[in-house]
Amino acid sequence: MEAKANGPSVNAGRVMDGPTNPMVTPLLTDLYQFTMAYAYWKAGKHNDRAVFDLYFRKNPFGGEFTVFAGLEECIKLIANFKLTEEEISFICETLPGSCEEGFVKYLRNIDCSDVEVYAISEGTVVFPKVPLLRVEGPVAVVQLLETPVLNLVNFASLVATNAARHRLVAGKSKMLLEFGLRRAQGPDGAISASKYCYIGGFDATSNVAAGRLFGIPLRGTHSHAFVSSFMSPDEILERSLHRSDGSSTCEDFVSLVQSWLSKIQWSKALGNSVGETNQSELAAFTSYALAFPNNFLALVDTYDVMRSGVPNFCAVALALNDLGYKSVGIRLDSGDLAYLSGEARKIFQIIEKEFGLPGFGKTSITASNDLNEETLDALNKQGHEVDCYGIGTYLVTCYAQAALGCVFKLVEINNQPRIKLSEDVSKVSIPCKKRCYRLYGREGYSLVDIMTGENEPCPKVGERILCRHPFNESKRAYVVPQRVEELLKCYWPGKSGKVREELPALKDIRDHCIKQLEQMRPDHIRRLNPTPYKVSVSAKLYDFIHFLWLNEAPVGELQ
Repeated sequence: MEAKANGPSVNAGRVMDGPTNPMVTPLLTDLYQFTMAYAYWKAGKHNDRAVFDLYFRKNPFGGEFTVFAGLEECIKLIANFKLTEEEISFICETLPGSCEEGFVKYLRNIDCSDVEVYAISEGTVVFPKVPLLRVEGPVAVVQLLETPVLNLVNFASLVATNAARHRLVAGKSKMLLEFGLRRAQGPDGAISASKYCYIGGFDATSNVAAGRLFGIPLRGTHSHAFVSSFMSPDEILERSLHRSDGSSTCEDFVSLVQSWLSKIQWSKALGNSVGETNQSELAAFTSYALAFPNNFLALVDTYDVMRSGVPNFCAVALALNDLGYKSVGIRLDSGDLAYLSGEARKIFQIIEKEFGLPGFGKTSITASNDLNEETLDALNKQGHEVDCYGIGTYLVTCYAQAALGCVFKLVEINNQPRIKLSEDVSKVSIPCKKRCYRLYGREGYSLVDIMTGENEPCPKVGERILCRHPFNESKRAYVVPQRVEELLKCYWPGKSGKVREELPALKDIRDHCIKQLEQMRPDHIRRLNPTPYKVSVSAKLYDFIHFLWLNEAPVGELQ
């Protein structure tokens, strides 16, 4: 199944389709956005030209990187931002006091045709303080976008980052499956998690709805209930199975399985270690193989993994092999995954050698059972034979951290830079409309992100530039970039006439995310004690920040 394109599609006169979740409307906002809009309108300020930055202050999960996600849904919201008559009536009934007819007329005409959105590409590795989105437009309209845009970016970026961290721990060679639907925070949490886990590096999902909506590859076989629902092989009524090439038919596949089980039980290479297996489990495996001979993967821990599950799987797999089919593998959902995967691998390798079956020793082993970053790391340290991980609860709920904490701050109004001050320096905003660049070194890794004023010259390859910490005077360094990448691109031009960046296909976003992680220095993305990535401002912007800070901060008086 191919991932679908996320780009604009013309539909009944609309610029592009609306957000995936139909609940994402202009009313998906906090009440104070509408009370401010009314107050702006009353003051005649509603059309003042404002610039807001959306950014976060601290990387999640104790790490030093974040994956930006949710941009596509933001652009779809902005492209379709229009209040219905019913929504306007509800707003007017909800606002404190009476609502003037002029404001009702204003609400009827609100859209985002005069809004501009500049953003970092979705799937990019990002860092604190650097704007993920810059939204420009009439102040009342942009304020109405604040809450829904934050809602669409916060969880998306958090879960994409969580997925990327799991991918980094698992390694490039392992397959990662997202199994979180049943444990996610409601339907939207589940759909969003499936999409953004895929962006973060997962290979497939069990979520059928997400597969249909986004073209994410689907994976899934059977549960313990399927295995325990069978009582004996006598329940299998349809026993015939065509060869894979259609040349002939095995009339009694059940008997073929039983004959192979007998051979395994009498195998000297296995040391006669295989005794009587659970026949109801064997019946379930056989029935499933008859239904899906090309995709046979068995859940082997319903009764006993080594005494029953693995031998029964091997018997069915060898019978399928006789008919030209190749089994997928087994899934372990409980027990000591490192030990069990190793023992299962030994049996597969013995059977390959004993019965002359090339490749059987490499039969895939999937592990599930409440896995998370810590358990993956522990498995790596113990040594294991797992090829694929099915991960659910800890992944999709972002159990290790509840929220990312993105904020949406005014940085300019009517061409006048604005700053938000705080006794907590980490909460001081960086004023004015900015341009953001990523500077790369000789080895191809990114060295530093730098923010400059809008009208400052772009950093140039091979030319030394002073990079300063926004607030710490002593932290500064010269950088001679070997490559310069501008981060903010125009994804919604409004009336500016600028060329709009196309929204890429979901798989392209995923590929971009994986490439981004490869361009990061390993110590920045390691799991334990990662090195903080440097985010800086130009010397000119540094001077302006501190000039504005002193200008806006009231001077105290000692008595």
